Amino acid sequence: MGGKNLVVVVGPTGVGKSDFCIGLAQRLGTDIISADSRQIYKGMEIGTAAPTPEQNAAVRHHFVGCLAPTEYYSAAMFEADATALLGRLFAEHDSVVMTGGSMMYVDAVCNGIDDIPTVDDVTRTFVKEHFEKNGLEQLCAELKLLDPDYYFSADIKNPKRVMHALEICYMTGKPYSRFLTSGRKSRGFNIIKVGLTRPREELYDRINRRVDAMMLGGLEEEARSLYALKGCNALNTVGYKELFEYFDGKISRQEAVEKIKQDSRIYARKQMTWFKRDADMVWFSPDDWQGVLNYLIERGLSLPV
Repeated sequence: MGGKNLVVVVGPTGVGKSDFCIGLAQRLGTDIISADSRQIYKGMEIGTAAPTPEQNAAVRHHFVGCLAPTEYYSAAMFEADATALLGRLFAEHDSVVMTGGSMMYVDAVCNGIDDIPTVDDVTRTFVKEHFEKNGLEQLCAELKLLDPDYYFSADIKNPKRVMHALEICYMTGKPYSRFLTSGRKSRGFNIIKVGLTRPREELYDRINRRVDAMMLGGLEEEARSLYALKGCNALNTVGYKELFEYFDGKISRQEAVEKIKQDSRIYARKQMTWFKRDADMVWFSPDDWQGVLNYLIERGLSLPV
């Protein structure tokens, strides 16, 4: 498989990865692997901007709409499943495109994930009591000191994620993020990384307009259909958690929409912070189609005329 290529296309939410990658996959005559920790769930198509039926018809996508929101899935499971799938896809194609904004899913396939230790009962109880006594803000402050890389990329409003990261930090004396990104595993294919970026004002405008389009496209109705499952981790996600607050009477509908836009912009900044640490990433405007093609040719890809 030494001559095979995985083209990894990343970038912040709203930058235009989907359309770009469909064009690229069509040019390469290949499939797309979705590295998105939420698009993998069924019934969340609008809120996660999952590929439309037309986009799926244009290019075969993998890891989209596979699981119920109640099912557990992790970056380590994605590493195992995606690498197994790549073995099959490389029997048919010289190159495969992988795209998505879930930083740990991308790193899992590119670098591998170390085995994360099982948290012992003493540590779990300590962190749980610490949270109940001092609250999430105090735990976040400690996580920022112990593991700034994870703090600046994670959803720190999610107590479960913050608590688990601290459990690992306390138990091992090492940053949680080290278990997610350390010790790059050897892969039997080449990995070529392309980052898509836009000027901040342009990106934020695209995010705001996309949220408006989602609302017009039925995001509120989709969220209502999932309301009974709001306790599931899959739904602790931008676009749903804000609408759940609206359904609970905590904020108005307009406040929920503005909060979705704000939280999406915050998430975009976290994504860029994470991806820009990667020295292998080469950045382009999504409009610089020829620049990306020239770069891929330089890296050894044979592109059909």
